Amino acid sequence: MERENHTVVREFVLVGFSNFPGLRIVLFISFFLIYSTSLAANILLITTIRLDRTLHIPMYFFLSILSCSELCYSFVVIPKMLVNLMSERQTISWAGCLCQMFFFNLFGGANCLLLLVMSYDRFVAICKPLRYPVLMKESVCKQLVMSVYASSVTAAVIEISFILNLPFCGPNRIHHFFCEMAPVLRLSCQKSSATEISIFLICVVVIFLSFCLILLSYSLILHAIFLIPSTEGKRKAFSTCTSHIIVVVVHFGCASVVYLRPKSTYLLHKDIFISVSYTVLTPLLNPVVYSLRNKDVQIALRNILGRSIFMKAGRGEATF
Repeated sequence: MERENHTVVREFVLVGFSNFPGLRIVLFISFFLIYSTSLAANILLITTIRLDRTLHIPMYFFLSILSCSELCYSFVVIPKMLVNLMSERQTISWAGCLCQMFFFNLFGGANCLLLLVMSYDRFVAICKPLRYPVLMKESVCKQLVMSVYASSVTAAVIEISFILNLPFCGPNRIHHFFCEMAPVLRLSCQKSSATEISIFLICVVVIFLSFCLILLSYSLILHAIFLIPSTEGKRKAFSTCTSHIIVVVVHFGCASVVYLRPKSTYLLHKDIFISVSYTVLTPLLNPVVYSLRNKDVQIALRNILGRSIFMKAGRGEATF
């Protein structure tokens, strides 16, 4: 076999931010603070939805699942990135690289599909309100989430199987701060356009098709909203969608720039900072947007925080 004539790569070097040696401490502190804030904000949002019974409806059920997925998505990349920022040897094993690619693709795909499911929930709530309790009952919601993760796992397994069939014999320097699919493919000593096209098509199906179906959902939603006679009714109906629309625009905007652009436009520095936006900043966007723009979540947060302060006061603890 051709692979037997080559030295097998057992670890990769993540070049990452090594081109900015003077900024490593600043970057570490910045990313650590953002990641910690994102972690706390998503956990707080999940806890609030879990504890407040008024939020036990499909929209917030899907939101809590999305927050869990965002936590896992960032956990796959950021801790290793933080360690590498403070290490001299910025390496990752071959097995570790495969695992990182697999789970990154899994949760990235799941996020796209969860946003699609959330748009379907808004479509049913606004366009078919009388059938909403039946179409979005608890068992259906759970089946939708299971379908999301089954599809994401399937897509991730197929993508990783393509990588496993490629030989890597050097060089082993990944020009990124994590094992993203595109820069890893460039290191293979057996160039395969069929593999690249296959992976690209999977990304198109997951990202582009999801986005098109979300656009279809919102075109039907807007049509239904325009048919509402009162201005106040239109405003209330549309306000239930604004948070989701913001998250969709940012999420799919970053994903399309990275995965659906021509290979010839690849620029290392530009790609690294785009990747920072969707691995570090986007997971923070979800809880911030829904907390700032959603009155139900704001009320639930105040109730839970107020209950916590009351319990502390009852135990004689300081509340400041």
